[in-house]
Amino acid sequence: MKRFRIGCDIGGTFTDFVQIEMASGEIRTAKRLTTPEDPSLAMLAGLTELGRSMPGSTAAAERLAHATTLVANAVIERKGAKTALLCTSGFRDVIELRRYVRVTTYEMFADPPAPLVPRHLRLPVDERVRADGSVLRSVDPEEIRAIAARLETEGVESVAICFLHAFTNPANELAAGELLARLLPGMAISLSSDVLPQIKEYERSSTTVINAYVKPLTAGYLGRLESGVVGAGFQAPLQIMLSNGGIGSAQTAAEFPVRLVESGPVAGAVVAQRFARLLALPEVLAYDMGGTTAKACLIRDGILPLTDELEVARSRRFTKSSGFPVAIPAVSMIEIGAGGGSIAVADGGVGAGPEHAADRAQRMMQAAFVDPFVG
Repeated sequence: MKRFRIGCDIGGTFTDFVQIEMASGEIRTAKRLTTPEDPSLAMLAGLTELGRSMPGSTAAAERLAHATTLVANAVIERKGAKTALLCTSGFRDVIELRRYVRVTTYEMFADPPAPLVPRHLRLPVDERVRADGSVLRSVDPEEIRAIAARLETEGVESVAICFLHAFTNPANELAAGELLARLLPGMAISLSSDVLPQIKEYERSSTTVINAYVKPLTAGYLGRLESGVVGAGFQAPLQIMLSNGGIGSAQTAAEFPVRLVESGPVAGAVVAQRFARLLALPEVLAYDMGGTTAKACLIRDGILPLTDELEVARSRRFTKSSGFPVAIPAVSMIEIGAGGGSIAVADGGVGAGPEHAADRAQRMMQAAFVDPFVG
């Protein structure tokens, strides 16, 4: 019986597929336009196409691996969910004050990107956990109920909860999260004690906010995708490429989508690492030009460079402290919001991105056909 492995990468412009028959090494590829409204549609259509080209390959697939740039693209293009942040009273401005390190020393207007959560949606909670983990003030259920009502009024889709010292004792975060889940069924909730249970308030807050910002998008399409591949007859579980070069389940990826920030480009870096080892090359530069973003990774001695100081959506290219820190283990890469389909602009200077030509074209078509008789 033939055995197959199938890989799929969802990018901002194209969704790409590769299928290999393990015994013969025969490779088939396919490509479709990404469907931004529901990324699972393009992937399922492509998998169906591959199955038709090689009958029986769907059921005989022993691995189905998936990488994506959608998480990073959503942050770079600011197309995530409407997000709120619950924080310890007195700490609502942590994500805006940052580390108070200037992006550049001598340029007055080189500012970092605006926070993903506006100030009116950063909601202080009168609770406190000491540094040793002891609880000074527990969460007041009535305060959480009032916050839940406000979140509903504001149309918030996702909530990040990041309390002081929650990495030593998550009791208050858990209490607030459980009560919010009961009051607002279906609300996406991210706890810092789950996402990044470690010291450093700003980095923990930033990472949790990004997780919350992309969680509804990622959880929605991964859920539909997992159901779709099972319905299509795949026996192999859906595996998702993580930023550290490993793989995880679709359920884990949906709960912690921040771990997928470098999913797509890391898959390419892993392949480059493989070739570097096969060819005994001391240094290899892996470069990936996508439609929305461009990425590069330097591999020395066949080893992927790892970091826990990843930054996303830098306001100034290649400049540290100009983006949102994501303090999770990840392959160290350079990524900029300017790909092959990025729109060039002239506004006192020449720039490109992060807006994408395909997105603008789609909006123009929607505007043209929603109500063609206006005007």
